[in-house]
Amino acid sequence: MKNFSWGHGVVIALLAFIVFILSMMFLFPNGQKNSEMVTDNYYEEELKYQDVIDAKKKADDLQEKPVYSQDKNGIKITFPKEYDNSNTTVKFVLNRTDDQNLDIKKSVQLDASKSFVIPSQILKVGNYTLRLTWTKDKTDYRMDYDVIWK
Repeated sequence: MKNFSWGHGVVIALLAFIVFILSMMFLFPNGQKNSEMVTDNYYEEELKYQDVIDAKKKADDLQEKPVYSQDKNGIKITFPKEYDNSNTTVKFVLNRTDDQNLDIKKSVQLDASKSFVIPSQILKVGNYTLRLTWTKDKTDYRMDYDVIWK
């Protein structure tokens, strides 16, 4: 290294930069294999997101909100006792954060105790986002819950 000049330094810096870029290209994607988009129609749903914001605000303004609880039988969603479910449609989506193949999407009817159960047989251990939507008297409501199923 007798004759180390600025030209040598530039070449070494350029080679180091190329090695850095190549390592980012080959190493970084390996950690992202299970990341998926939440929905296939992302852009169409983004245009309708104002409706979601309005439904969440209406649900936040309710005096009594639906609550969820977990036990060995599954996840139970309970609406307030004075809730009239004669003209109500309830839907839920359980989005799995790491695997969209484990997502669950259903429409349900409330039972006599104004509740319904998502059975434990269809749930796998992990993190879910529970999106509960219901329509009552042509008014949409939505609540989101983070659920950890063990």
